[in-house]
Amino acid sequence: MDVAASRTRELIERDAAAVWHPFTQQSLWIDDDPIVVDRAKGMYFWDTDGNRYLDGVSSLWVNVHGHGVAEIDQAIRDQLTRLDHATFLGLTHEPGIELSEKLLATAPAELTRVFYAGDGSSAVEAAIKMAYQAQVQLGEDRPLYLHVAEGYHGDTLGAVSVGGIDLFHATYRPILLDTVAVSSPGVLRDGQTRSDRAAEVLAEMRETLEQVGSRVSAIVIEPLVQAAGGMLTHDVEFVRGVRQLCDEFGALMLVDEVATGIGRTGRMWAVDHAGVAPDLLTCGKGVTAGYLPLSAVLARESVYEAFLGSANSGRTFYHGHSYTANPLSCAAAIANLDLMARNDTVNRAAQIGENIGSWLTPLEAHSGVREIRRIGTMTGIEVESVGDRTGFAICQEARRNGVWVRPLGDVVILMPPLAISDDELHELVDVVANSIDKVVS
Repeated sequence: MDVAASRTRELIERDAAAVWHPFTQQSLWIDDDPIVVDRAKGMYFWDTDGNRYLDGVSSLWVNVHGHGVAEIDQAIRDQLTRLDHATFLGLTHEPGIELSEKLLATAPAELTRVFYAGDGSSAVEAAIKMAYQAQVQLGEDRPLYLHVAEGYHGDTLGAVSVGGIDLFHATYRPILLDTVAVSSPGVLRDGQTRSDRAAEVLAEMRETLEQVGSRVSAIVIEPLVQAAGGMLTHDVEFVRGVRQLCDEFGALMLVDEVATGIGRTGRMWAVDHAGVAPDLLTCGKGVTAGYLPLSAVLARESVYEAFLGSANSGRTFYHGHSYTANPLSCAAAIANLDLMARNDTVNRAAQIGENIGSWLTPLEAHSGVREIRRIGTMTGIEVESVGDRTGFAICQEARRNGVWVRPLGDVVILMPPLAISDDELHELVDVVANSIDKVVS
Protein backbone atom coordinates (compact mmCIF):
# COMPACT_ATOMS: atom_id res chain seq x y z
CA MET A 1 0.00 0.00 0.00
CA ASP A 2 1.46 3.39 -1.01
CA VAL A 3 1.74 6.37 1.33
CA ALA A 4 -1.41 8.12 0.03
CA ALA A 5 -3.57 5.02 0.32
CA SER A 6 -2.22 4.34 3.80
CA ARG A 7 -3.07 7.88 4.89
CA THR A 8 -6.59 7.59 3.43
CA ARG A 9 -7.21 4.31 5.23
CA GLU A 10 -5.95 5.71 8.52
CA LEU A 11 -8.17 8.80 8.26
CA ILE A 12 -11.25 6.74 7.43
CA GLU A 13 -10.60 4.44 10.39
CA ARG A 14 -10.18 7.42 12.69
CA ASP A 15 -13.37 8.93 11.32
CA ALA A 16 -15.29 5.70 11.81
CA ALA A 17 -14.14 5.57 15.43
CA ALA A 18 -15.03 9.16 16.36
CA VAL A 19 -17.33 10.96 13.91
CA TRP A 20 -21.11 11.00 13.33
CA HIS A 21 -21.92 12.47 9.89
CA PRO A 22 -25.13 14.38 9.02
CA PHE A 23 -27.72 12.78 6.74
CA THR A 24 -25.55 9.64 6.61
CA GLN A 25 -26.43 6.05 7.47
CA GLN A 26 -23.27 5.25 9.40
CA SER A 27 -23.73 1.47 9.08
CA LEU A 28 -23.22 1.83 5.31
CA TRP A 29 -20.66 4.60 5.27
CA ILE A 30 -17.38 2.66 5.17
CA ASP A 31 -18.71 0.13 2.65
CA ASP A 32 -19.64 3.04 0.38
CA ASP A 33 -15.92 3.84 -0.03
CA PRO A 34 -15.98 7.40 1.40
CA ILE A 35 -13.90 10.23 -0.01
CA VAL A 36 -11.46 12.06 2.24
CA VAL A 37 -11.24 15.58 0.81
CA ASP A 38 -7.71 16.96 0.93
CA ARG A 39 -7.74 20.27 -0.96
CA ALA A 40 -9.77 22.32 -3.44
CA LYS A 41 -9.23 24.93 -6.12
CA GLY A 42 -11.60 26.46 -8.63
CA MET A 43 -14.42 24.06 -9.55
CA TYR A 44 -12.56 20.98 -8.33
CA PHE A 45 -11.48 19.23 -5.15
CA TRP A 46 -8.94 16.44 -4.63
CA ASP A 47 -9.06 13.49 -2.28
CA THR A 48 -6.15 12.15 -0.22
CA ASP A 49 -5.43 9.59 -2.96
CA GLY A 50 -4.89 12.41 -5.46
CA ASN A 51 -8.12 11.91 -7.42
CA ARG A 52 -9.76 15.06 -8.79
CA TYR A 53 -13.53 15.69 -8.76
CA LEU A 54 -15.65 18.40 -10.33
CA ASP A 55 -17.81 19.87 -7.56
CA GLY A 56 -21.20 19.44 -9.22
CA VAL A 57 -23.30 20.43 -6.20
CA SER A 58 -21.33 23.47 -5.00
CA SER A 59 -20.33 21.71 -1.77
CA LEU A 60 -24.01 21.28 -0.84
CA TRP A 61 -25.30 24.35 -2.70
CA VAL A 62 -23.05 26.95 -1.02
CA ASN A 63 -20.14 27.61 -3.37
CA VAL A 64 -20.54 30.55 -5.76
CA HIS A 65 -17.20 31.41 -7.38
CA GLY A 66 -15.31 28.16 -6.89
CA HIS A 67 -12.82 27.19 -4.22
CA GLY A 68 -9.84 29.30 -3.21
CA VAL A 69 -11.03 32.66 -4.57
CA ALA A 70 -8.24 35.21 -4.18
CA GLU A 71 -10.52 38.18 -3.46
CA ILE A 72 -12.41 36.40 -0.69
CA ASP A 73 -9.25 34.87 0.75
CA GLN A 74 -7.73 38.35 0.98
CA ALA A 75 -10.86 39.92 2.50
CA ILE A 76 -10.79 37.38 5.33
CA ARG A 77 -7.06 37.93 5.90
CA ASP A 78 -7.52 41.70 5.98
CA GLN A 79 -10.40 41.43 8.43
CA LEU A 80 -8.39 39.08 10.63
CA THR A 81 -5.77 41.76 11.15
CA ARG A 82 -8.41 44.17 12.50
CA LEU A 83 -11.11 42.22 14.34
CA ASP A 84 -11.66 38.49 14.62
CA HIS A 85 -14.86 38.57 16.65
CA ALA A 86 -16.97 40.79 18.88
CA THR A 87 -20.44 40.17 20.18
CA PHE A 88 -23.26 41.79 18.22
CA LEU A 89 -25.46 41.92 21.33
CA GLY A 90 -25.55 45.67 21.86
CA LEU A 91 -22.27 46.27 19.99
CA THR A 92 -21.75 46.74 16.27
CA HIS A 93 -18.93 46.71 13.75
CA GLU A 94 -18.33 47.94 10.22
CA PRO A 95 -18.49 44.55 8.42
CA GLY A 96 -21.91 43.83 9.95
CA ILE A 97 -23.20 47.26 8.95
CA GLU A 98 -21.76 47.15 5.43
CA LEU A 99 -23.08 43.66 4.74
CA SER A 100 -26.57 44.68 5.88
CA GLU A 101 -26.52 47.59 3.43
CA LYS A 102 -25.32 45.38 0.57
CA LEU A 103 -27.89 42.65 1.22
CA LEU A 104 -30.75 45.15 1.38
CA ALA A 105 -29.55 46.79 -1.84
CA THR A 106 -30.09 43.46 -3.65
CA ALA A 107 -33.50 42.68 -2.12
CA PRO A 108 -37.05 43.94 -2.74
CA ALA A 109 -37.21 47.56 -1.58
CA GLU A 110 -39.82 46.75 1.06
CA LEU A 111 -37.23 44.78 3.05
CA THR A 112 -35.34 47.24 5.23
CA ARG A 113 -33.77 45.38 8.17
CA VAL A 114 -31.23 42.55 8.52
CA PHE A 115 -31.06 40.18 11.48
CA TYR A 116 -28.08 37.80 11.44
CA ALA A 117 -28.06 34.11 12.28
CA GLY A 118 -25.58 31.27 11.88
CA ASP A 119 -27.00 28.92 9.24
CA GLY A 120 -30.14 28.40 7.22
CA SER A 121 -32.03 26.55 9.91
CA SER A 122 -31.26 29.15 12.57
CA ALA A 123 -32.39 31.92 10.21
CA VAL A 124 -35.72 30.16 9.70
CA GLU A 125 -35.97 29.62 13.45
CA ALA A 126 -35.49 33.35 14.05
CA ALA A 127 -38.02 34.28 11.36
CA ILE A 128 -40.65 31.93 12.80
CA LYS A 129 -40.24 33.53 16.21
CA MET A 130 -40.27 37.03 14.71
CA ALA A 131 -43.54 36.33 12.93
CA TYR A 132 -45.31 35.10 16.04
CA GLN A 133 -43.97 37.78 18.37
CA ALA A 134 -44.73 40.57 15.91
CA GLN A 135 -48.33 39.39 15.63
CA VAL A 136 -48.69 39.19 19.43
CA GLN A 137 -47.32 42.69 19.84
CA LEU A 138 -49.76 43.91 17.22
CA GLY A 139 -52.58 42.50 19.32
CA GLU A 140 -53.16 39.31 17.34
CA ASP A 141 -53.48 35.77 18.76
CA ARG A 142 -51.94 33.73 15.93
CA PRO A 143 -50.14 30.61 17.21
CA LEU A 144 -50.39 28.63 13.93
CA TYR A 145 -48.11 28.42 10.90
CA LEU A 146 -49.26 27.37 7.45
CA HIS A 147 -46.72 25.56 5.32
CA VAL A 148 -46.40 23.30 2.28
CA ALA A 149 -45.99 19.53 1.94
CA GLU A 150 -42.55 18.36 0.77
CA GLY A 151 -41.00 21.52 2.21
CA TYR A 152 -37.65 21.67 3.97
CA HIS A 153 -36.42 24.55 6.09
CA GLY A 154 -33.70 23.06 8.28
CA ASP A 155 -33.30 20.69 11.19
CA THR A 156 -33.95 22.68 14.36
CA LEU A 157 -37.37 22.02 15.86
CA GLY A 158 -39.11 25.18 14.70
CA ALA A 159 -37.78 24.70 11.17
CA VAL A 160 -38.78 21.03 11.24
CA SER A 161 -42.27 22.07 12.36
CA VAL A 162 -42.84 23.88 9.06
CA GLY A 163 -41.14 21.16 7.02
CA GLY A 164 -43.02 18.52 5.11
CA ILE A 165 -40.72 15.65 4.14
CA ASP A 166 -41.80 12.59 6.10
CA LEU A 167 -38.45 10.83 5.73
CA PHE A 168 -36.78 13.71 7.58
CA HIS A 169 -39.56 14.98 9.81
CA ALA A 170 -42.13 12.31 10.72
CA THR A 171 -40.27 11.04 13.79
CA TYR A 172 -40.41 14.46 15.44
CA ARG A 173 -44.06 15.35 14.84
CA PRO A 174 -45.12 14.72 18.48
CA ILE A 175 -42.73 17.40 19.76
CA LEU A 176 -43.22 20.10 17.13
CA LEU A 177 -45.10 23.40 16.88
CA ASP A 178 -48.77 23.42 15.96
CA THR A 179 -48.99 23.89 12.21
CA VAL A 180 -51.31 23.24 9.29
CA ALA A 181 -50.07 22.05 5.89
CA VAL A 182 -51.37 22.22 2.35
CA SER A 183 -50.34 20.15 -0.65
CA SER A 184 -47.13 20.77 -2.55
CA PRO A 185 -47.52 22.95 -5.67
CA GLY A 186 -44.64 20.98 -7.19
CA VAL A 187 -46.23 17.54 -7.05
CA LEU A 188 -48.33 17.19 -10.19
CA ARG A 189 -50.98 14.67 -11.11
CA ASP A 190 -50.64 12.96 -14.49
CA GLY A 191 -51.16 15.48 -17.28
CA GLN A 192 -51.49 18.43 -14.90
CA THR A 193 -49.70 21.68 -15.74
CA ARG A 194 -47.79 23.62 -13.13
CA SER A 195 -50.14 26.54 -13.66
CA ASP A 196 -53.17 24.38 -12.92
CA ARG A 197 -51.43 22.84 -9.92
CA ALA A 198 -50.62 26.30 -8.54
CA ALA A 199 -54.26 27.33 -8.82
CA GLU A 200 -55.38 24.08 -7.17
CA VAL A 201 -53.05 24.45 -4.17
CA LEU A 202 -53.90 28.14 -3.78
CA ALA A 203 -57.57 27.16 -3.63
CA GLU A 204 -56.72 24.59 -0.96
CA MET A 205 -54.75 27.24 0.92
CA ARG A 206 -57.68 29.67 0.74
CA GLU A 207 -60.06 27.02 2.07
CA THR A 208 -57.67 26.34 4.94
CA LEU A 209 -57.31 30.03 5.74
CA GLU A 210 -61.07 30.51 5.71
CA GLN A 211 -61.18 27.97 8.53
CA VAL A 212 -58.13 28.94 10.63
CA GLY A 213 -56.70 32.07 8.97
CA SER A 214 -57.31 34.33 11.96
CA ARG A 215 -54.88 32.12 13.94
CA VAL A 216 -52.11 31.86 11.31
CA SER A 217 -49.13 34.09 12.05
CA ALA A 218 -47.20 33.27 8.87
CA ILE A 219 -47.31 31.28 5.65
CA VAL A 220 -43.94 29.65 5.02
CA ILE A 221 -42.82 28.70 1.50
CA GLU A 222 -39.74 28.02 -0.58
CA PRO A 223 -40.33 30.22 -3.63
CA LEU A 224 -40.26 28.43 -7.02
CA VAL A 225 -38.19 25.41 -5.94
CA GLN A 226 -38.68 22.96 -3.09
CA ALA A 227 -35.05 21.97 -3.20
CA ALA A 228 -34.62 19.21 -0.62
CA GLY A 229 -37.98 17.79 -1.68
CA GLY A 230 -36.32 16.73 -4.94
CA MET A 231 -36.07 20.01 -6.86
CA LEU A 232 -39.85 20.25 -7.08
CA THR A 233 -40.62 23.35 -9.14
CA HIS A 234 -43.82 25.35 -9.21
CA ASP A 235 -45.41 28.14 -11.20
CA VAL A 236 -44.58 31.74 -10.36
CA GLU A 237 -48.28 32.41 -9.88
CA PHE A 238 -48.18 30.32 -6.72
CA VAL A 239 -45.78 32.81 -5.13
CA ARG A 240 -47.96 35.74 -6.20
CA GLY A 241 -51.04 33.97 -4.89
CA VAL A 242 -49.47 33.39 -1.49
CA ARG A 243 -48.69 37.09 -1.24
CA GLN A 244 -52.32 37.94 -1.99
CA LEU A 245 -53.63 35.46 0.57
CA CYS A 246 -51.27 36.81 3.23
CA ASP A 247 -52.57 40.32 2.62
CA GLU A 248 -56.18 39.15 2.71
CA PHE A 249 -55.94 37.07 5.87
CA GLY A 250 -53.39 39.10 7.83
CA ALA A 251 -50.63 36.48 7.85
CA LEU A 252 -46.99 37.36 7.28
CA MET A 253 -45.35 35.95 4.16
CA LEU A 254 -42.14 34.14 5.13
CA VAL A 255 -40.03 32.99 2.19
CA ASP A 256 -37.12 30.66 2.76
CA GLU A 257 -34.45 31.59 0.22
CA VAL A 258 -31.60 29.75 1.92
CA ALA A 259 -31.31 27.46 -1.13
CA THR A 260 -32.97 29.59 -3.83
CA GLY A 261 -31.29 32.92 -3.07
CA ILE A 262 -27.95 34.45 -4.08
CA GLY A 263 -28.48 33.90 -7.80
CA ARG A 264 -29.32 30.18 -7.92
CA THR A 265 -32.54 30.65 -9.88
CA GLY A 266 -31.07 33.11 -12.38
CA ARG A 267 -32.28 36.07 -10.32
CA MET A 268 -30.73 37.31 -7.10
CA TRP A 269 -33.80 36.12 -5.19
CA ALA A 270 -36.46 33.69 -6.37
CA VAL A 271 -39.19 36.16 -5.38
CA ASP A 272 -37.79 38.50 -8.04
CA HIS A 273 -39.33 36.20 -10.67
CA ALA A 274 -42.75 36.87 -9.11
CA GLY A 275 -42.26 40.59 -8.55
CA VAL A 276 -43.49 40.39 -4.96
CA ALA A 277 -41.98 41.34 -1.62
CA PRO A 278 -42.35 39.04 1.39
CA ASP A 279 -42.53 40.22 4.98
CA LEU A 280 -39.60 38.02 6.02
CA LEU A 281 -36.90 36.49 3.82
CA THR A 282 -34.27 34.04 5.05
CA CYS A 283 -30.94 33.58 3.32
CA GLY A 284 -27.80 31.55 3.95
CA LYS A 285 -25.73 28.99 2.01
CA GLY A 286 -24.20 31.09 -0.79
CA VAL A 287 -24.17 34.35 1.14
CA THR A 288 -20.47 33.87 2.02
CA ALA A 289 -19.75 31.99 -1.24
CA GLY A 290 -19.31 28.81 0.78
CA TYR A 291 -16.49 30.09 2.94
CA LEU A 292 -17.93 30.54 6.44
CA PRO A 293 -21.24 29.97 8.26
CA LEU A 294 -23.58 32.95 8.09
CA SER A 295 -27.27 33.50 7.47
CA ALA A 296 -29.77 36.29 7.85
CA VAL A 297 -33.40 37.29 8.03
CA LEU A 298 -34.43 40.30 5.94
CA ALA A 299 -37.54 41.98 7.33
CA ARG A 300 -40.03 44.67 6.44
CA GLU A 301 -39.94 47.86 8.50
CA SER A 302 -43.45 47.15 9.81
CA VAL A 303 -42.22 43.87 11.33
CA TYR A 304 -39.20 45.60 12.84
CA GLU A 305 -41.33 48.38 14.29
CA ALA A 306 -43.55 45.87 16.07
CA PHE A 307 -40.58 45.18 18.36
CA LEU A 308 -39.91 48.79 19.36
CA GLY A 309 -40.82 50.00 22.84
CA SER A 310 -39.50 50.97 26.23
CA ALA A 311 -36.98 48.92 28.17
CA ASN A 312 -39.83 47.48 30.23
CA SER A 313 -42.24 46.87 27.35
CA GLY A 314 -41.19 43.26 26.78
CA ARG A 315 -41.09 43.89 23.05
CA THR A 316 -37.37 43.15 22.56
CA PHE A 317 -36.51 40.24 20.29
CA TYR A 318 -34.71 38.01 22.78
CA HIS A 319 -32.92 35.87 20.24
CA GLY A 320 -29.33 35.58 19.03
CA HIS A 321 -26.16 33.57 19.41
CA SER A 322 -22.55 34.01 20.42
CA TYR A 323 -21.26 34.37 16.86
CA THR A 324 -24.00 36.60 15.45
CA ALA A 325 -22.57 38.70 12.60
CA ASN A 326 -19.04 37.32 13.04
CA PRO A 327 -16.78 39.88 11.31
CA LEU A 328 -14.81 37.25 9.36
CA SER A 329 -18.03 35.77 7.97
CA CYS A 330 -19.32 39.24 7.14
CA ALA A 331 -16.06 40.12 5.38
CA ALA A 332 -16.33 36.98 3.25
CA ALA A 333 -19.95 37.83 2.39
CA ILE A 334 -19.09 41.42 1.44
CA ALA A 335 -16.30 40.19 -0.86
CA ASN A 336 -18.68 37.64 -2.34
CA LEU A 337 -21.38 40.22 -3.14
CA ASP A 338 -18.79 42.63 -4.56
CA LEU A 339 -17.39 39.89 -6.78
CA MET A 340 -20.88 38.90 -7.92
CA ALA A 341 -21.61 42.48 -8.92
CA ARG A 342 -18.29 42.86 -10.71
CA ASN A 343 -18.62 39.58 -12.62
CA ASP A 344 -22.35 39.91 -13.36
CA THR A 345 -22.74 36.54 -11.67
CA VAL A 346 -26.53 36.51 -11.51
CA ASN A 347 -26.90 36.94 -15.27
CA ARG A 348 -24.18 34.35 -15.76
CA ALA A 349 -26.19 31.98 -13.52
CA ALA A 350 -29.22 32.47 -15.75
CA GLN A 351 -27.14 31.52 -18.80
CA ILE A 352 -25.69 28.49 -17.00
CA GLY A 353 -29.23 27.38 -16.26
CA GLU A 354 -30.24 27.73 -19.90
CA ASN A 355 -27.18 25.74 -20.95
CA ILE A 356 -27.98 22.96 -18.46
CA GLY A 357 -31.52 22.79 -19.81
CA SER A 358 -30.36 22.73 -23.42
CA TRP A 359 -27.59 20.18 -22.91
CA LEU A 360 -29.86 17.85 -20.92
CA THR A 361 -32.58 17.91 -23.59
CA PRO A 362 -31.52 14.57 -25.17
CA LEU A 363 -31.83 12.93 -21.76
CA GLU A 364 -35.52 13.83 -21.54
CA ALA A 365 -36.32 11.04 -24.04
CA HIS A 366 -34.40 8.42 -22.06
CA SER A 367 -36.63 5.56 -20.90
CA GLY A 368 -34.95 5.62 -17.49
CA VAL A 369 -35.62 9.32 -16.86
CA ARG A 370 -39.00 10.26 -15.39
CA GLU A 371 -38.61 14.05 -15.38
CA ILE A 372 -36.02 16.81 -15.48
CA ARG A 373 -36.95 19.78 -13.27
CA ARG A 374 -35.03 23.04 -13.37
CA ILE A 375 -35.26 26.68 -12.34
CA GLY A 376 -32.05 28.57 -13.12
CA THR A 377 -29.11 26.40 -12.10
CA MET A 378 -31.18 24.31 -9.66
CA THR A 379 -31.67 21.01 -11.47
CA GLY A 380 -33.14 17.66 -10.47
CA ILE A 381 -33.17 14.60 -12.73
CA GLU A 382 -35.68 12.04 -11.47
CA VAL A 383 -34.85 8.53 -12.64
CA GLU A 384 -36.70 5.23 -12.64
CA SER A 385 -35.74 3.01 -9.73
CA VAL A 386 -33.85 -0.10 -10.84
CA GLY A 387 -33.15 -1.37 -7.34
CA ASP A 388 -32.09 -0.02 -4.00
CA ARG A 389 -30.39 3.40 -4.04
CA THR A 390 -30.55 4.01 -7.78
CA GLY A 391 -29.72 7.68 -7.36
CA PHE A 392 -26.73 6.79 -5.21
CA ALA A 393 -25.50 4.27 -7.80
CA ILE A 394 -25.62 6.97 -10.48
CA CYS A 395 -23.62 9.33 -8.31
CA GLN A 396 -21.04 6.61 -7.61
CA GLU A 397 -20.68 6.05 -11.35
CA ALA A 398 -20.20 9.81 -11.86
CA ARG A 399 -17.59 9.79 -9.12
CA ARG A 400 -15.64 7.09 -10.96
CA ASN A 401 -15.54 9.54 -13.87
CA GLY A 402 -14.33 12.53 -11.86
CA VAL A 403 -17.61 14.27 -11.02
CA TRP A 404 -19.08 14.63 -7.54
CA VAL A 405 -22.85 14.92 -7.30
CA ARG A 406 -25.25 13.89 -4.52
CA PRO A 407 -28.78 12.47 -4.92
CA LEU A 408 -32.04 13.08 -3.14
CA GLY A 409 -33.43 9.56 -3.27
CA ASP A 410 -33.79 8.79 -6.97
CA VAL A 411 -33.38 12.41 -8.00
CA VAL A 412 -29.86 13.30 -9.14
CA ILE A 413 -29.05 16.91 -8.29
CA LEU A 414 -26.99 19.32 -10.38
CA MET A 415 -26.19 22.61 -8.68
CA PRO A 416 -22.79 23.82 -9.94
CA PRO A 417 -20.92 26.89 -8.71
CA LEU A 418 -22.19 29.99 -10.48
CA ALA A 419 -18.76 30.77 -11.94
CA ILE A 420 -18.40 27.42 -13.69
CA SER A 421 -17.06 27.64 -17.26
CA ASP A 422 -18.86 26.18 -20.26
CA ASP A 423 -16.21 23.47 -20.62
CA GLU A 424 -16.57 22.48 -16.97
CA LEU A 425 -20.34 22.55 -17.26
CA HIS A 426 -20.16 20.28 -20.30
CA GLU A 427 -18.04 17.88 -18.27
CA LEU A 428 -20.63 17.87 -15.48
CA VAL A 429 -23.63 17.36 -17.75
CA ASP A 430 -21.97 14.75 -19.96
CA VAL A 431 -20.67 12.63 -17.09
CA VAL A 432 -24.01 12.70 -15.25
CA ALA A 433 -25.97 11.89 -18.42
CA ASN A 434 -23.64 8.98 -19.25
CA SER A 435 -23.83 7.74 -15.67
CA ILE A 436 -27.62 7.75 -15.76
CA ASP A 437 -27.58 5.86 -19.05
CA LYS A 438 -25.21 3.24 -17.68
CA VAL A 439 -27.14 2.62 -14.46
CA VAL A 440 -30.77 2.74 -15.59
CA SER A 441 -30.61 1.47 -19.19
